[in-house]
Formats: sequence, C-alpha cells, structure tokens
Amino acid sequence: MSQAPGGDARAEIMRRLRVALADVPAEETVEDVSVAREYRRGDPDADPARLRDLLAERIADYRATVHRCAAAELAATVTSVLAAHRTGTLLVPHDLPAEWYAGFDGTVHRDSVHDPYPLEALDAADTVLTGCATAIAETGTLVLDSGAAQGRRAISLVPDHHVCVVAADQVVGTVPAALARLDPARPLTFVAGPSATSDIEFDRVEGVHGPRQLDVILLH
Repeated sequence: MSQAPGGDARAEIMRRLRVALADVPAEETVEDVSVAREYRRGDPDADPARLRDLLAERIADYRATVHRCAAAELAATVTSVLAAHRTGTLLVPHDLPAEWYAGFDGTVHRDSVHDPYPLEALDAADTVLTGCATAIAETGTLVLDSGAAQGRRAISLVPDHHVCVVAADQVVGTVPAALARLDPARPLTFVAGPSATSDIEFDRVEGVHGPRQLDVILLH
C-alpha cells in the first residue's frame, strides 16, 4: 500500500477504515472496551514445603534428576551424584563454597571472570557444579543470573553435565514472583531440564544447546 502525501501511513489507514465503515448501522458499532488484566504477582501464602514438592515434580517431568537433602547432607549428596556419573573433572565458580564438594577426590577447576577457564577446555569438563538465583515451582525452572555461586553463563551451558544446588528459600511459586527477585540487567539463564529439542518427526535430541544431563539438589 502506498503512503499518503507526507508519508503519514497511519492517517491513510484510518481514512480507509472510516470509508469502509461509513455504511455500518449504528447499532452494529462495537464500542472500545478496556480489558482488565489481573496478573498474578506471586504466591505469598503458599506453603514452602508444597512449593518444593511441586518444583521437584516439575523438574522430574523434564527428565532431570532431583536429589532432596538437608543442608548438612549437601557434601555427601554432591559426592554421590558425581560418583554416579563417574566424574573426574569438576568445574566450579570461583566463589562456590568448597564444603559443597568436600568429598570429591577428582580434579577441581575454578572459573572466574579474571581467570576464566579456557573455552577450548570447557567441552572436556565432565561436570559443572553451581548454585542458582531462584527456582520456579509451577514451571520447574531454575534461573541463574551469574550471581553468587553461579559463575559465568558459559560454564553452565557448555559442559555435558550440570549439577545445580537450590536452597529452600530460593523456591518461589510463579514466574512473576521469580522476576521480582531478579535484576533484568543481569545475564539471566532459564533452565528447564536437560537441553533438548525435537525435529518435525518429534525425535528428541538432548544436548544441542546445553548440558544433556541435569541433576538438581534441592535442600530443605
């Protein structure tokens, strides 16, 4: 459609609409109606234990493995998960507490912005261990923002196996509740199970865009 003189395309569109509607009976005119949108902003009354149960259920639906334990059992649980995957090389953010993997007897590499783990070596790392910023129960989603115990985005996307620790107070019910905790200026990574995609025949392929294996350690 060519524009009206002066380039005011919107005015031309509105003119054509008025012409097209000129013979419409008044009783058929549709009034402009504002639709109220009452978005859910959170779930302040939700039972924390119920939210953790829902999160564990939804994460399992995505073919990830959930391990539930008390904070005092974290090191033993991490050791057990790494042993099950026969992990020999563990990559961790520079500020990850050493007690999280105190029982691991393999090789540990620390990554930081100032001393980054070489990109060419990332793919050879067996497992990366991180924390998270928050976790959304309704969607079974983990959110990382490169904050404390999370490290650079690259280290959680390249290695084939990701072990993510979720603290009890990091679990929220809804997406709006999670967004209220996050800084949109930070690099946000939303993780919903192992990386996977399907072609037109619905053949599922894992590991295309990130780790093929995801273990979530949910503390209570």
